[in-house]
Amino acid sequence: MSADQQQSLSHPVPRPAANAAPDAPAAREPERGAEPGAPGVAAPQPATEYLHVRLLEQARRAAGTLARQGVGPAERVAVLLPMSPESVAVTMACGRLDAVRVSLPVGAGAALLRERVRSSGAGVLVVADSCVHAGRIYPAKQLVERVLDGCPAVRSVIVVHQVARPVPWTPGRDLWWHEALATLEA
Repeated sequence: MSADQQQSLSHPVPRPAANAAPDAPAAREPERGAEPGAPGVAAPQPATEYLHVRLLEQARRAAGTLARQGVGPAERVAVLLPMSPESVAVTMACGRLDAVRVSLPVGAGAALLRERVRSSGAGVLVVADSCVHAGRIYPAKQLVERVLDGCPAVRSVIVVHQVARPVPWTPGRDLWWHEALATLEA
């Protein structure tokens, strides 16, 4: 390799100049009200680092929790979660049990969710308490309460904590994800 070729490989990636045009993305001022904590804008949640072994363990416990709720082969589990480690763990748990995961669209309204849950025949629903969707708080569990009025097949709702907000609760049907997984042996 020639000296010119070696030098071209070692050049740093160009960075925008400090005096870049005001319309350059890095130089724009944030829009008014776009700061975390402003009305209608959710604060970012701290990231959780998952090692592969931790995710496998959570999936094993999730499979045990779903089995306790009567989920078996070919049974459907409806899931209303944003992309998160818990969502992946539910997918892996369904695979362990030969159950079918039915993903529900985060951000959808009650009518669409009711139709999807009803047509899927899901007996168990895994839902976030609330989550951030399109920069706003999406009250998933609160919405699910309205949806379940027309879905008598759902016997159990497992609630994953995402955003601290009050949620409606039906004793005997609703379980917290973290508590349900903690009751299984390590």
